[in-house]
Amino acid sequence: MDCRFEHPGSFDCLTPRTILYTGKGGVGKTSVAAATALRCAAAGRRTLLLSTDPAHSLADSLQTELGPDPTTVTTNLEAAQIDSQHELERHWHGVQEWLGDLLAQRGLDRISATELTVPPGVDELFSMMRLREHHAAGNWDVIILDCAPTGETLRLLSFPEAARWWLERVVPVERALMAAAAPLARTVLDIPLPTGAVFSDIQQLSANLIAMDQILRDTRHSSVRLVMAPDRMVIAEAMRAFTYLNLYGYLTDAVVVNKVFPEDVGAYFSGWRAHQQEQLELVRSAFEPLPVLELPYFDREVIGGEMLELMGDRLFGGVAAPDATLHDTITQAIVSNQDGATLRLTIPFARKQEIGLRQVGLELIVTAAGRRRSIMLPPTLAAYKPTSATYEDGTLEVSFTRAS
Repeated sequence: MDCRFEHPGSFDCLTPRTILYTGKGGVGKTSVAAATALRCAAAGRRTLLLSTDPAHSLADSLQTELGPDPTTVTTNLEAAQIDSQHELERHWHGVQEWLGDLLAQRGLDRISATELTVPPGVDELFSMMRLREHHAAGNWDVIILDCAPTGETLRLLSFPEAARWWLERVVPVERALMAAAAPLARTVLDIPLPTGAVFSDIQQLSANLIAMDQILRDTRHSSVRLVMAPDRMVIAEAMRAFTYLNLYGYLTDAVVVNKVFPEDVGAYFSGWRAHQQEQLELVRSAFEPLPVLELPYFDREVIGGEMLELMGDRLFGGVAAPDATLHDTITQAIVSNQDGATLRLTIPFARKQEIGLRQVGLELIVTAAGRRRSIMLPPTLAAYKPTSATYEDGTLEVSFTRAS
């Protein structure tokens, strides 16, 4: 694999750069992912663009027919829309067959039984697992994922922790118990018992999830970019997503604000532009010190190579490289303990006496040097209140304890 630029002073020749784009539905994340991929390819990077969104629109964006396997789009760029049903059959066949038989024996028709063997979200999870296969193939310098909308993506990113727990604690015990009890159970219970294929599927799934998790937590090579429109509700969802990404240890290296009205928008939309400018200030404060990349509301639909290249030019005109790591540290961390929790927040270049804290519901408002930053706390801290804070070496630590 060719060496490629990572960030100033760093080169890597072995591991592909992985970028995940996610955001609320309708904000343009597919277009932004496609524009990034085209720009990476134009810079000579061997680029793979994958859509794991169940409602695929990548083929429409690129104006190219795509299937589950990589298809050449242009020089240095291949793309694919992953078939979640196919991936489900590859990874879940043993479990699906056993559960289907079990439900069918309890009176469900075969079609309904088959449908109920797939927990919500699992098909999307299997789509994400294709990342591991392409990552291991060694054919790419850059892999870009057009992910499902924010809520689904966060749920998928939380699966590996549960998978690790099952693999290390539950599966070995259940397998041993089933091996010991199966002869007796078959004579007493009128149900099909899990077979070796069932446990094999679960173990393989858990191992693949853990491997995928290791890829995505490798902050030297992998990062998430949040795409949003300058609307209050969209920004609020992105702020919650940012909190969870930090909580799970995933690096967010940039946010993209799409569909910003230009100055010459005219009188009819002048009120909307003023509103958007207010929301942009919120974005800059909430996501500081991440770079905020802005895109205008284009006068045409962003589909096809010409418009996607224009979007890429506007998005990365001031950036060294589209696959560079634009911010290389996780800016928030929440650590729980027996007495409560501690939030660690990077606030460089502030003085202790300039820092103020205020909590409104699940929103923690931090002021420093006349600037305001809003942080969405996870629901697990709903019953907690900030009780103390310290600031040293550019890091603010806020301690929370349960409210009495």
